[in-house]
Amino acid sequence: MNLLRQFVALLRMNLANERARPGSVLTIVVGVTCTVAVLVSMLAMGTGARAQADGDVHDDEAIVIAQGAQGGFDSNISRDQMVALRDLPGIDHDKDGEPRVAGIVFTPFEGHRRDTGRRVFFPLVGSSDAKFELRPPAHLTEGRLFKPGLHEMITTNACVGQFDGFELGAKRAVRGVDWTIVGHYDQGQSLECVVLTDAETVMSLFNRNGFNRINVRLKAPSDFAAFNRALEAKPDLKLEAKTARAQADADLKQFKGLLNFVSYFIGSIMGIGATLGAVNSLYSIVDARRRELGTLRAIGFRSGAIVAATLVESILLALPGALLGAALAWLLFHHMAVSPFGFSFRLDVTARLAEIGIAWALVMGFVGGLLPAQRAARVPITTALRAT
Repeated sequence: MNLLRQFVALLRMNLANERARPGSVLTIVVGVTCTVAVLVSMLAMGTGARAQADGDVHDDEAIVIAQGAQGGFDSNISRDQMVALRDLPGIDHDKDGEPRVAGIVFTPFEGHRRDTGRRVFFPLVGSSDAKFELRPPAHLTEGRLFKPGLHEMITTNACVGQFDGFELGAKRAVRGVDWTIVGHYDQGQSLECVVLTDAETVMSLFNRNGFNRINVRLKAPSDFAAFNRALEAKPDLKLEAKTARAQADADLKQFKGLLNFVSYFIGSIMGIGATLGAVNSLYSIVDARRRELGTLRAIGFRSGAIVAATLVESILLALPGALLGAALAWLLFHHMAVSPFGFSFRLDVTARLAEIGIAWALVMGFVGGLLPAQRAARVPITTALRAT
């Protein structure tokens, strides 16, 4: 009998015998299921954050920041620099002929969760043009826009639902000054709490003399190249431009990297536990088959066929757990609202994440089957035949 036929015969026999050992099989399946479900659901935080960021991106927008800045928060752009780029080619204009350019300034803003009272920080966004920020699908749902020069602000509806003190007419203290909430607005599917107000008023209150970034509305997405070339032709401005999508990716890079690190770290710990459980279970299965394996070796079955059959058996035992774990992650966590580090979004369990979870489980099955497979192939024939 050739090696392939031996392998197939052994695999069929091993799988048929699993029904007699439900405890060992259940240990492997449950361990893999829990590991895959946790890994996929945690990775879904990264894809959910990315999906929300992409949903807020407009392809006809460019983001201008100071050269060398990592993002909007560590950038500083003077009013003169903003004025100098208003006439660059590719910029759209409103009905009055004014270029659609808005200076943006960020500062942390404190809120307390309705359910737990926990303090959370999220962005207070100052804009030199409120209408620029409220382009569809964003729109006012209650109240009015803030007036430049006054201590007024508008908030997303997510602020009202998640935090105390954001009702229409509520007063919020910033630097010892009471600001009035005069409107609520919606951002489509976004769950993020954002407070929007006048940029110049924020800069005056915080003694700042520059914007963190400039948002530029282009005539069309294809006009970014012309706009960027014109900006690069003015090196004295010391500014650089990115598409809104590229800037969103840069803003999420560290956050998503942290989420992925935590996901794989916890997944690895659980995976090691599940793999050790699989090793113990497979050892017990191999020990229960000692006489059977010795007999097969005595009649000519090769060690290679025994090793291969045991490894494939381990992988196949991990497969139901992989599929079940991915399914549980989708059923229990897909579109669940979460708020890690104050950033609110919905988990997004994708087919790609399911594939990662299944691949992770199959590797666990392979690693978990290595030592038991070697042990099965090395069962002494004489000892096995004397086993009772």
